[in-house]
Amino acid sequence: MDRRIIATKDGSHTLELPGSSTTYHSRHGAMEESRHVFVHTGLGFAAARFQQTPLRIFEMGFGTGLNALLTAIEAERRKLPVRYTTIEAHPVPAGLATQLNFGEAAGAPELFAALHGTHWGGDVALSPFFTIRKEQAVLEEFRSTQRFHVIYYDAFAPSAQPELWTTERFRQLHDLLLPGGVLTTYCSKSVVRKAMEDAGLLVTKPPGPWGKREMVRAERTREQGTGNKEP
Repeated sequence: MDRRIIATKDGSHTLELPGSSTTYHSRHGAMEESRHVFVHTGLGFAAARFQQTPLRIFEMGFGTGLNALLTAIEAERRKLPVRYTTIEAHPVPAGLATQLNFGEAAGAPELFAALHGTHWGGDVALSPFFTIRKEQAVLEEFRSTQRFHVIYYDAFAPSAQPELWTTERFRQLHDLLLPGGVLTTYCSKSVVRKAMEDAGLLVTKPPGPWGKREMVRAERTREQGTGNKEP
């Protein structure tokens, strides 16, 4: 997969797929979007709701590693143990990842390098408050015996990956959540919200990050048939 680095409006980088308008993060600000959509509206909300540790987070789309980086920093700030599981079908090559400015912008270059340097397929503790497990996998084939407090849903936009924004996929994600668990995503298209609701999720629309009027936080509110068990 061909990718090139571009700057976003907050000075942080993102990756663009040449020949298309598809980017890994918002052109209005990659770090601003990640902090607002995932760390604040996802992790922060769940930490206040569950009042327990460790917090389990599942990220669909490791991508550049930005969401994981900011989550690890926030976990350290809060002294909140986080167990972070993330999948990626097409990992960013290490040589390209090292050119992204996220580590320097966040004041944690060594942590950012470690996130990309850790092996795939096993748990790696990067601090007393952050353990990551990276899996090279597509969502359709991902299975877990755990359920999660938070899902960061960071797939490419529905125009680029419509198969990842269907009722079937959101049913899968619903079953990965604990009751009361939340899924956050930048996309608030009506067709996406309907697919979430049809999958049994309760959908709300908090204010979005810079450049977007709103985003989505979807909640699992009740038990429904699922084979996943609490660890």
